[in-house]
Amino acid sequence: MRRIIRGGVSYYHCFSRVVDRRIIFHSGEKEAVRSILRKLERFLGLRVATYCLMGNHFHLLVEVPERDSIPPLTAESLLSLLPLLYDRVTVETLAAQIGAMRKSGDAAGEKALLDRYERRRGDLSVFLKELKQRISIFMNKRLGRTGTLWESRFKSLLVEGGENALLTVAAYIDLNPVRAGLVSRPEDYRWSGYGESMGSGRGSQSAREGLASIQREALESPGRRDCLPEWQVTLERYRRLLYLDGAENPMTSKPGEASSKGISRELVERVENGEASLTLPELLRLKVRYFSDGAVLGSTAFVEEIFQSLKAESRIGAHRSSGARRPRGADWGELRVLRDLKVGVIEASRD
Repeated sequence: MRRIIRGGVSYYHCFSRVVDRRIIFHSGEKEAVRSILRKLERFLGLRVATYCLMGNHFHLLVEVPERDSIPPLTAESLLSLLPLLYDRVTVETLAAQIGAMRKSGDAAGEKALLDRYERRRGDLSVFLKELKQRISIFMNKRLGRTGTLWESRFKSLLVEGGENALLTVAAYIDLNPVRAGLVSRPEDYRWSGYGESMGSGRGSQSAREGLASIQREALESPGRRDCLPEWQVTLERYRRLLYLDGAENPMTSKPGEASSKGISRELVERVENGEASLTLPELLRLKVRYFSDGAVLGSTAFVEEIFQSLKAESRIGAHRSSGARRPRGADWGELRVLRDLKVGVIEASRD
């Protein structure tokens, strides 16, 4: 199913993997990819709530704003943004063009130039296309290769804008390196939203703001803002999802201490066969196809709303009468998906 587009502020979990699945992103490459990601995020006016850069793929949770909420470009704001993505010669050439247009009174020409860049802003497809293209150019040069770097077009999951769905997806993304066995504690992995937020580098503030942006409900709750600084409120709540004990039980370990619990392949097979169930925090430690192939994740009302719009566009068969499906394998609470997956829902193997 091609990407589902809806009006207003929207959230998407986006995923893409390199074509041959071999490990090509090491520490230096991940730093470069993160730099590209942050520069495009700022230039195009979207927000990366969290992310994870792995050895052969990436996960992003992206907030796509309402188009009208992005301040329109002026010549001055464009020239301030251009150095994020373009070299000095390009910036100086465009500055000279704008100067010449203003001197000659060519307002239409200046507007046309601004519109070329304006059309790209706030567009998820443009963001992912340019991100993958720029990573491809960098990696092909670094590896001395040519041709397609990516396995296929990116996958995306439309996520409801409430905390329940957003925090679940964010935790799943930030737990990637734990699932892969690269670290035992998610904060020890530098190339993720949570890991970056716990550091002191230049990007830590952006990472903290991203994670805070999906917890507005808590930050705006009476009494909570006065107890702790905003980031401490965010960290306190989000960390509960990242550790196996989760929010259902008080955390018995010290803050930042990893759980040693494991989930056997036998248990996974029992869950797949409907003979057992996991808690949601346990499930987040496994590879779960719903987060890439479930199409839509959110409350029943949200999934049904999207289902009806897709049905009206004839993108869903007329025989199907309802949209929301209860995900398998765990107690997902109130969360539902659009696409019911019956085979290979979860995997015990490392991501």
